[in-house]
Amino acid sequence: MLLSLAIFLPIVCGAVLLAIGRDEQAHAVRWLALVAAVASFLVTLPLITGFDTTTAAMQFVENQPWVERFNIHYHLGVDGISMWFVPLTAFITVIVVISAWEVIETRVNQYMGAFLILSGLMVGVFSSLDGMLFYVFFEATLIPMYIIIGVWGGPNRVYAAFKFFLYTLAGSLLMLIALLYLYAKAGGSFDIQTWHKLPLSGTAQTYLFFAFLAAFSVKVPMWPVHTWLPDAHVEAPTGGSVVLAAIMLKLGCYGFLRFSLPIAPDAAREWAWLIIAMSLIAVVYIGLVALVQKDMKKLVAYSSIAHMGFVTLGFFVFNELGVAGGLVQMISHGFVSGAMFLCIGVLYDRVHSREIASYGGVVNTMPTFAAFAVFFGMANCGLPATAGFVGEWMVILGTVKANFWLGGIAATALVFGAAYTLWMIKRVYFGDIANDDVRALTDINTREFVMLGLLAVATLYMGVYPKPFTDVMHVSVVELLQHVAQSKLIPG
Repeated sequence: MLLSLAIFLPIVCGAVLLAIGRDEQAHAVRWLALVAAVASFLVTLPLITGFDTTTAAMQFVENQPWVERFNIHYHLGVDGISMWFVPLTAFITVIVVISAWEVIETRVNQYMGAFLILSGLMVGVFSSLDGMLFYVFFEATLIPMYIIIGVWGGPNRVYAAFKFFLYTLAGSLLMLIALLYLYAKAGGSFDIQTWHKLPLSGTAQTYLFFAFLAAFSVKVPMWPVHTWLPDAHVEAPTGGSVVLAAIMLKLGCYGFLRFSLPIAPDAAREWAWLIIAMSLIAVVYIGLVALVQKDMKKLVAYSSIAHMGFVTLGFFVFNELGVAGGLVQMISHGFVSGAMFLCIGVLYDRVHSREIASYGGVVNTMPTFAAFAVFFGMANCGLPATAGFVGEWMVILGTVKANFWLGGIAATALVFGAAYTLWMIKRVYFGDIANDDVRALTDINTREFVMLGLLAVATLYMGVYPKPFTDVMHVSVVELLQHVAQSKLIPG
């Protein structure tokens, strides 16, 4: 019941807020949303404490018939690959509710309700063991995010929301065809673990691999289907950018490990060079694009694409360091990128500009906030003892183990990450006070200190002591790699 609670507690609470909330009751709505978000997070803690790290089997399993005519099951469970993303999703939702406390003044119930519902749907994606249930949750996440960008976004919010929706929906339609094909091949079963054992021809695996690639590469997003993300980030409200970067991008990465690699292992090995090439282009080229950005949100958005390039690179070098490093990078990026967007939101709430040129010398008027912002900037660069370092270092080591020159390219690209992040920090936070807007700034309040402090603790803890995270995923990653190494190819 834990996974069902983690999914439906925020969804039901969000629906209640949509039904009963009014703007004149905004204060009560905020508190109800916070209680719901915290309760949803507390429900996920037994997953951490009760997780058995010695087995790769699915745990906390729930399996009930859902649509019996088509053999669709309400089948949930988590393993070492998916477990951490359930509490991470709930934790980020708590942060988002806190971040919007004083900022959102109209349609508060709809804003809070949308995020709570989105949180439950994303947990559903990470927990689903039935292909059709996964698809329903995967596609349903588009609706609240589309509304969040389209209603509370910036001047071009409608364009950004449509672009986000159409890009991600188009790729997913090919995935639906792949799921239906697997359903037929499995004798009328949507069970994902059954699909992992199907013997498939090389041609079938190739078609499936590219169908999944179409869906997941857009969601990550990988180069060259990344262009929707900067627009979505720039127009989204701060909370939307936080959830988009911290959780929603991970849905695509997770899909590679749950579908592409185990279902089409031979095709994955055959086409790994393509994914590695796309990942390295993302790391290098997108890093250079980030260097020339004038808008802070766009810079961090491109930074996210580059960091996700490390994730997909790690997955397709097919060794434990690379895959585990990619998973660690997904979790750490959730903390760091979320914090980076929150810092931009803090400045935007006061000055109403995201342009780097609008700032300068912020440390003189907001010293506490600047300390947080610089810390998260350092984590974004991959500074040792921060969460940003661990995953990238593991991926680079794994890539070097697979191919020294590919690892060298990936390691060199870290310089770009340091360059664009430090360049932004220098121009925004240091130096003399640039203008009257910066001179009039006041330091962060208790609410802002709490939300940034929670993320800072998580970032530092994961950087100093990543063992709890790697221990959980170790056995599942080893089994996945053994599975991928064993050919399931049949003639035809």
